[in-house]
Amino acid sequence: MNSQSSSPSATFVRRVHFSCGHRYENPAWSESKNRETFGACYSPHGHGHNYVLEAHFTGPIDSASGMVINLVDADRLLAQISLELDHRFLNQDVEYFKNHIPTTENIALYVYQRLKSLVADPALIQRVRLFECDDIWAEVGASGGLL
Repeated sequence: MNSQSSSPSATFVRRVHFSCGHRYENPAWSESKNRETFGACYSPHGHGHNYVLEAHFTGPIDSASGMVINLVDADRLLAQISLELDHRFLNQDVEYFKNHIPTTENIALYVYQRLKSLVADPALIQRVRLFECDDIWAEVGASGGLL
């Protein structure tokens, strides 16, 4: 008998931190349009943030372990994401951001897609919430788009 067959569902949230730099720039635009659109985020030297990432895992509570996802597994997944992003200049060091502007929304989307590709059961990844600072964040959810 499956230990999850009649178990109630829950959402388990794990929070991690990482720091990285980036620059907002659309290479198809003129310098003046980039400056007008992105302001200080278009700085030629980039800038950085200390991000807070929340990963939301939703599924049945396993009756044998009492968990939606094993904490060790969740930490392993999030450590992989941190390893890819921490202390990197996203525009140059992460292949995805060579073709995508590393906005808070695009970084959240990247993390969501990477977690889905790394986890054994992609349905467990309900959403990610990425805080750039206390008053700026983005969420990407199961629909694959911003919430």
